[in-house]
Amino acid sequence: MEVLNSSDPLPVSLVLAIRAGDVATVQGLLQEHKGLASARIRDGRGGDRTPLHMVADWPGYFPNGPLLVRIFVEAGADPSAPTNEDKPSETPLHWAASSDDVEVAEALIDGGADIEAQGASIAGGSPLDNAVGYGCWHVARLLVERGARVDRLWQAAALGMLARVEELLAGSPGPSPQEMNDAFWQACHGGQLRVVEYLVSRGADVNWTTDFADGTPLDTAGDLDTRRQALVSWLSEHGARSGEKPQ
Repeated sequence: MEVLNSSDPLPVSLVLAIRAGDVATVQGLLQEHKGLASARIRDGRGGDRTPLHMVADWPGYFPNGPLLVRIFVEAGADPSAPTNEDKPSETPLHWAASSDDVEVAEALIDGGADIEAQGASIAGGSPLDNAVGYGCWHVARLLVERGARVDRLWQAAALGMLARVEELLAGSPGPSPQEMNDAFWQACHGGQLRVVEYLVSRGADVNWTTDFADGTPLDTAGDLDTRRQALVSWLSEHGARSGEKPQ
C-alpha cells in the first residue's frame, strides 16, 4: 500500500478535487496513479487517512460525495480502512457519522463498510458511538436500521428506544448511578422526552453534569443537531442573511 505525504502535490490535488466534487479530476487522478484509491496519506501528526476518509471528512456534505465513495470503492478502496493500521481507529464511516453525512454513510455501508468497526473518538467504539455522541441523528438511525448493535444504555436513551432502555436497565448487574445519569443526559441531548421521564422516575438527576460535555441536561436539550449546524454554515457561506425581509 502506497503511503503519501499530505503536503505532496498529488494528495493536495486529490483533496481539492474531492472538496469541490470534481468527479472528472478524481477519475483522471485514479487513472494516472494506480493504487491511489487505497493509498494512505500521512499528515505528519501520527495519523493517516485514505481518500475515502477525505470524502467523509468534517464538515461533510461535499458535492458528489456519495458518487465519489462509489468511485473509490470500485477503484479498490477499503471502506473499512482505519486511520491507524496497527490498532482500532476511525474508519471513513466513523468520520461520516461525526458529520451526519447520511448519504455518504449509506454509500460506505453499501460499499461494504463494517458498521461495528471499533476505534471511535467517542468511547473507542463503533460509528454509532460517534453518531450519537456528536448529535448526528440521521446517521445514527441509518446505522440502527442497517443492523448496528445498541448495547450501551446511553445510546438507547439518546435514540429514544424506550423498550431497549428498559431491557438494558433490567440486565444484571444494573447500571451504576453515573451510567443512569449519563443516559439521562444523552436522552436530553437527543430530545427524547419519554425516555427522560422514565429515567427520572428511576432516580436520574435532572441537573447532572458530565465529564464529556459542557452544560446541564437543560442546556443540551436546546442544542441544534449537527446536520442543522452544517446547513446554517452553508447558507451563511453562500450569502444568506437573517432578520431581513425581501423588498
